[in-house]
Amino acid sequence: MRRLGGLRPAASAVLIALVALLTPLSVLAVWAEREIGDTDGYVTAMAPLASDPAVRRAVADRITEEVAGPGGLGPLSAEARALVHDAVLSFAGSPSYRTAWDTVNRAAHTAVEQALTSGEGDTARIDLAPVSEQVKLLLTREGVPFADQIPVVGARITVVESDGPAAVRESFAALQTAGVRLPLLTLVPAGAVLFLAPGGRRGLLGLGVALAIGGALLRGAVSIGRALILDDLPAEVDRTAADAVFDALTATPRTASWWLLGVGLTVAVYAWWKGRSRRSPAPVSTPYPYPYPRPAVEPASYPAVARHPEPESEPESVPRPEPPPDPRPEAEPEPKAKAEPKAEADPAALPRD
Repeated sequence: MRRLGGLRPAASAVLIALVALLTPLSVLAVWAEREIGDTDGYVTAMAPLASDPAVRRAVADRITEEVAGPGGLGPLSAEARALVHDAVLSFAGSPSYRTAWDTVNRAAHTAVEQALTSGEGDTARIDLAPVSEQVKLLLTREGVPFADQIPVVGARITVVESDGPAAVRESFAALQTAGVRLPLLTLVPAGAVLFLAPGGRRGLLGLGVALAIGGALLRGAVSIGRALILDDLPAEVDRTAADAVFDALTATPRTASWWLLGVGLTVAVYAWWKGRSRRSPAPVSTPYPYPYPRPAVEPASYPAVARHPEPESEPESVPRPEPPPDPRPEAEPEPKAKAEPKAEADPAALPRD
């Protein structure tokens, strides 16, 4: 039993490290399954980009280039290009643009998932044809000359470009397959940490540290992924718009990392403070009363308690001196009166029957 008790700290340390490693992987697994792997989740994550200025500007630039290119109306004057560009920006502020944006992202979801999880494609682009069609209708309604002759060009904007190694894609695919099962698996070592810790306080402290470390690792993983994906973008890709797209797709892991870090530190500090308060001695309000014994060593954090004086031992009994004799003469005792004898009754005087 004593050997098993000695193995508890080592086992707890291993379990805490396992929880710290599985926590960020669990968040990424749920994110990959419920957001990247689900069409509705992906569209919801990309929806805020409809109001992002950098993305709107990138969409307007791309449509203007296609309209003025060989597949469109051909070379346009600066005034005509500005007119098309402003029309796209004006349309981007309408509810119809948000609907069209959700439509094109729903169509691009499969390509995005394949670019992240398989080798079937390393680039995912959004087809802006629905937006181009709405811009054409807007210009025609406003009476712009030759607006009805604008072809609905297939302008595309790059959303994801992944040229990482196959191991990274396979790892992402494995996390997507694990999904919510990985967080449930993480609960097993977390519960074991609380079970092995004596009193539960040390286990709570270790669990808080593991959550904080997991949050830091998750934040680092998102930063590394940002560098791998965005640093090697082609020159024609708008870096500001690409940053906005990456931030929108990774909003859930980034938020979860801050939550894990904050909750973990809070739990760890609470467990540490709780243990410290239990170890602190209780303050002494009154001195120890006599005749109870005083402690051999007084607490260092409290002032010394005034000691009661030890009771003096009773002095040995000393015989009292006799009082001096009285100088007055002693009075003679009075003579006692003699008792008279009782007279006996005369028998002759007694009455006769």
